[in-house]
Amino acid sequence: MTLSEWLRRRLARPPEIVRAVVLASPDPDERVLAWGELVRAEGWLVATSRGLRRVPAELALDAAAEVAVLPWHEVGSARWTATADGGGSFAVVPLTEVEPGVQARRPAERHVLADAGELPAVVRRRVDQTVLDSRRSPLPSGGAVLLVARRVPGQAGREWTVVFDDDADRDDPTSREIARQKLADVVAAELPD
Repeated sequence: MTLSEWLRRRLARPPEIVRAVVLASPDPDERVLAWGELVRAEGWLVATSRGLRRVPAELALDAAAEVAVLPWHEVGSARWTATADGGGSFAVVPLTEVEPGVQARRPAERHVLADAGELPAVVRRRVDQTVLDSRRSPLPSGGAVLLVARRVPGQAGREWTVVFDDDADRDDPTSREIARQKLADVVAAELPD
């Protein structure tokens, strides 16, 4: 990439519909951090201060407020695979709360980009900034859980959750009780004496 191409990209404004989606956000402080153009002119994958948004190219301006955001603290993983032409694909695994303190991985969402711009670096940084601590812990069944402390917007402290590697372990009462105890232990270890 030449210097002039880099400058043009750095100084470019997001597409109008992307700006409209962020302006329609209930968070008046939300701002666009980076965006990448999806293949086949499908739209844009947008990193904002709140999270990740997929903005369809055919979205009507009056529907801008309907574009969902995946908050950064609900991104379980985001794997980027680059191609030689400046594009690539993201495999984003969202998390969902299934009970207090327990999250499950939802199916991966694949986003194929024709032009990624600064998006991969911004996504990596934002996801990394939400994770304050993580610990993998084995279960008697042979599976494992991931104990994760995340920074959640609007909360003063960190929020610890447990994510099972296998849904079968999450459905097993013994594994679930062991995971709850492991979670309680890490939370208790942070409390002042």
